[in-house]
Parts: sequence; C-alpha cells; structure tokens
Amino acid sequence: MTSSQKSVLPSYETDNSQASKLIRKSKESPFVPVGMAGLVAVVSYGLYKLKHRGNTKMSVHLIHMRVAAQGFVVGAMTCGVLYSMYREYLAKPKELKKDD
Repeated sequence: MTSSQKSVLPSYETDNSQASKLIRKSKESPFVPVGMAGLVAVVSYGLYKLKHRGNTKMSVHLIHMRVAAQGFVVGAMTCGVLYSMYREYLAKPKELKKDD
C-alpha cells in the first residue's frame, strides 16, 4: 500500500474498554454523561415514587416516568448539539483570528 492509502484507512484504538469509550465520548460531547445521570435520577425517583403512588394506576405512573426520562435525555441531547454548534461555528473563528 502507498502512504496515501494508509491515511484514508481509519485508525483503531488499542484500548476499546467501555470505560475508555465513555471517557472519550464525554470529552467529545460533555452532555452525554449529564443525560445519563439525568436518566438514572429519573428512574431512581420513579422507583421511589412507585411505592408511594397512592391511587394512581401502574400504567399511568410508568407512562409519566417514561416521558420524564425521555424528556430529560432529549433536553440533554439538544443542549449538547447547541454546545457543539457553538464550539464549531462561534468559538473557532475567534481562534483563527488569534493566529493571524
């Protein structure tokens, strides 16, 4: 193979553990751990409230908890996309001006 073909091929990391993937993803987009933590918090709260739900039907309780969990994760994803767009389009032009 020529050197130009080697640069086209993707490079693979030697350490592919779950922890290293999570750390890499956290550095790329910091709202992923926020979304995961929010999901765990909503599920924990839902399990706690399951015991003290009163006259509420089980199906209604589960639907409310699912909507809350999805809402938190979608909100974290939206914030992450907005943050990435900010870094890409607003923060980079300032860096380019410093180099000139």
